[in-house]
Amino acid sequence: MFKMKILLIGPSECGKTVLASFLSDTTETIGADYSPTQGVRILEFESYGNKKSAYEVELWDCAGDFKFESCWPALMKDANGVVTVFNPDVPSHLKEIETWHSTFISSQGLQDAQCLLIAHHKPGSGAGTTRPPLAPQLNKLPLIHSILEEEPEDVRQEFHKYLGNVMRMLSENQEREEMSLIT
Repeated sequence: MFKMKILLIGPSECGKTVLASFLSDTTETIGADYSPTQGVRILEFESYGNKKSAYEVELWDCAGDFKFESCWPALMKDANGVVTVFNPDVPSHLKEIETWHSTFISSQGLQDAQCLLIAHHKPGSGAGTTRPPLAPQLNKLPLIHSILEEEPEDVRQEFHKYLGNVMRMLSENQEREEMSLIT
């Protein structure tokens, strides 16, 4: 069974842990008291591709506090994808995710298909689903809006579609490597 490591990154208090728990089916409840993640929390679950082939996912819910910056290189090691979560209603998040992108995506040479932006809306925010004003390097990445109170299954479906894209890319890379060994 294929295994993939996906990092969930973004500013503090943007909803990464709530999303991680929901997407990994760790919890069905959406609302809870805020408790900041210390370092990283790793959630493991299975997902299924288009051909009903299963793959194991490690979802690394990374703390958004910069005091854990010294741990980031270890977190990034062998990551297959990065999901950047932010609250589009907090102006500082729009700027802060540029730093997250530079550190976790650009420096690792990840391709756009390995990345996903999630604009996570807090309960009762009166959320809109227009694309927020993002930096040019972020505008080319796929973006989904997360409104768990209204459309939780849409968020889950889009996330699993993203996982399928990452899995397909990993499979293609592995096939290319195998073919290069033969020739």
